[in-house]
Amino acid sequence: MRDRPVLVYDGDCGFCTRSVRVVDRLPVRVSAIPWQEADLARLGVTEGRARHEVVLVEPSSGRVHGGAAAVAALLRRCRGPLRLLGGVLALPGVATVAEWVYRVVADNRHRLPGETPACRLPPERRPGQGGNHR
Repeated sequence: MRDRPVLVYDGDCGFCTRSVRVVDRLPVRVSAIPWQEADLARLGVTEGRARHEVVLVEPSSGRVHGGAAAVAALLRRCRGPLRLLGGVLALPGVATVAEWVYRVVADNRHRLPGETPACRLPPERRPGQGGNHR
């Protein structure tokens, strides 16, 4: 595995792609790759999971975080106040609320700025279905 975490996201979703551009500006080293282009098996991530949520794969352990837990793990790797925010997001109770908020945003991403027509499709009908990777 690489020396930095791998962030796997939906490259067919404009909102997701714009969100990764924000991650690129954070004080953290991460390799972001669309799931449609990733070697998911090598990363230990199923296509179903990659379609459902953003995933962060830790480089040394291979541990896989998904959804709000992936966001929290990414923030914990940052410097300064973002590291603290990542720790807060991982606290019991807070993590439950964070995951609920994540699911609401993910389920409504087609209504958010940067959406693409692929965001409106149910997961099983989005581009890349059936293992067709770009």
